[in-house]
Amino acid sequence: MIKKYIIIWGKVRRGSKRGKLLGFPTANFLIHKKIAQGVYISQTKFIGKIYKSATFIGNAKTFGEKDIKAETYILDFDKSIYGKFISVTLLKKLRENLMFKSERELTKQMDKDLEDTKKYFKDF
Repeated sequence: MIKKYIIIWGKVRRGSKRGKLLGFPTANFLIHKKIAQGVYISQTKFIGKIYKSATFIGNAKTFGEKDIKAETYILDFDKSIYGKFISVTLLKKLRENLMFKSERELTKQMDKDLEDTKKYFKDF
């Protein structure tokens, strides 16, 4: 559990589109502060509106990446926001950054992360 909420923000940039190919399109942006790696339940603010979201902070170990980044999956959202600024409030840490043996294993965990996120907001 996060003792206090952490707010991060940035300009959405094009990534590798791996999330979209896996069925989880994300808004990618660079972070400028040190945050514990992992997956978080979050809220994303875009043009004054708050959206439920799940955010990954870290390097994609499964794909051998070294760079730390933020990737936010915004629930019930399908707009193109490349080049726009968003702010993300990290509400609760779900899990650590893990390395998966396969894309299938990763997407199975991502499905669970989203189920946990939706349950959190239902009970919120």
